[in-house]
Amino acid sequence: MTMPTQKSMAINFLLFSTLGISFGGLIMRQFETADAWQITFYRNLAFFIVIFAFTLLNYRSGSFKMIINLGMPSLIAASFLAIANICFIHSLKNTSVANTLFTLSTIPFVTAALAYFLLNEVITKRTFLIMFCAFLGISLMVSEGLRANQSVGILLAFCTALSFSSFAIILRKYRYLDMIPCLLISAILVMGTTFFARSGNVIIPLNEIAYCFFWGGILSGLVNSAFIFATRYLYASEVTLFMLLEFSLGPIWVWFFLNETISTQTLIGGIIVISSVTVYSFFQLREPTKVRTFSE
Repeated sequence: MTMPTQKSMAINFLLFSTLGISFGGLIMRQFETADAWQITFYRNLAFFIVIFAFTLLNYRSGSFKMIINLGMPSLIAASFLAIANICFIHSLKNTSVANTLFTLSTIPFVTAALAYFLLNEVITKRTFLIMFCAFLGISLMVSEGLRANQSVGILLAFCTALSFSSFAIILRKYRYLDMIPCLLISAILVMGTTFFARSGNVIIPLNEIAYCFFWGGILSGLVNSAFIFATRYLYASEVTLFMLLEFSLGPIWVWFFLNETISTQTLIGGIIVISSVTVYSFFQLREPTKVRTFSE
């Protein structure tokens, strides 16, 4: 299979899986009993089961050896992904879906900045200007969140963005390694942390467990597998651009199905951020192989 064909497969896989995960905010609003720790526990339990089954299917008897022999890069990547998982659910519990997802839409810019410093995927003045515009949009949402006592949720969303971008950078840097097993380690870290945080009390209604399994097992399993596959053929900053679909559609689903309103200031800030990412996406995907310098 040629490189262009593999790249096309990666893009299509990312688009399909990201469309599915965009319903995560809507699923989050279905929980009436479970708290953020319990949701995170079952979501990652489902994620672990699906990824472990996938690993066994592909590596069979070598699966356990591969997991045991994971190197430091995989362990660090797993830790960042675990932090992102925990902060994401707690952010959704502490602020609106729009605030969380619009804040997370800065991930391509955070990734680009980290890639510039750590991977020499250098950044242009044009990108820097677009990042500044996105920062203005985020500032509007943050000021709105402070007035609405939702600053904790927005801060957790920022933590999610930073952690996930760090995860993406490691995947890109060590793209020659098979990072699928690191997803298993991440799920184990999350389950251990959440179980300890709830002192073992993770009992919730069966229908809410079902929501967690659908969200974590099917939707998250697909999108994370697609993300790891795509980093072999796309820049780290390019891969995170496809997450724009989730951040754009997530608030719309919640507004359409549950009438969760979005304040005018948050909407304006979100439009600025999404527009900035859209412009960034256009230029990045238009010249994916060009060597860029900061002076351009």
